[in-house]
Amino acid sequence: MTVRVQREDFDTAAELERLTAGNTRIGAVVTFTGLVRDFADAAGVQRMTLEHYPGMTQRQLEALVAEAQQRWSLDGCLVIHRFGELAPGDRIVLVITTSAHRQAAYDASAFLVDWLKTKAPFWKLEENGADRRWVEAKASDDEAAARWRR
Repeated sequence: MTVRVQREDFDTAAELERLTAGNTRIGAVVTFTGLVRDFADAAGVQRMTLEHYPGMTQRQLEALVAEAQQRWSLDGCLVIHRFGELAPGDRIVLVITTSAHRQAAYDASAFLVDWLKTKAPFWKLEENGADRRWVEAKASDDEAAARWRR
């Protein structure tokens, strides 16, 4: 199980190959790639800057992956989350879950993506020309994550 918080872009196909190479127990692979959109609510977005506390962010993401491993029978799990300045269309997050059976891979992926939106300590600044605004938490993200509470 791997967690990386990095500035540089990632290659989804290469990451998938690394995670699954030689493991014939895997019967299901679920991937989620999050991209920076060119809009937020009714406003346009020209750039997004993600900030974080390096040690705290790494530990929190590792704890989320460990919880996913406890809840579901996974053969592999990878979470990559970028930080720094990003433009619309840039990849921002990659979650790959693998398991012998599809439901475990689906559920673990959904859990991780929902919790990344609400628990990962990242702060997002969206910019559109002179307009700059910090992204606020959304009730819909909290509602999605609530289904995973024990």
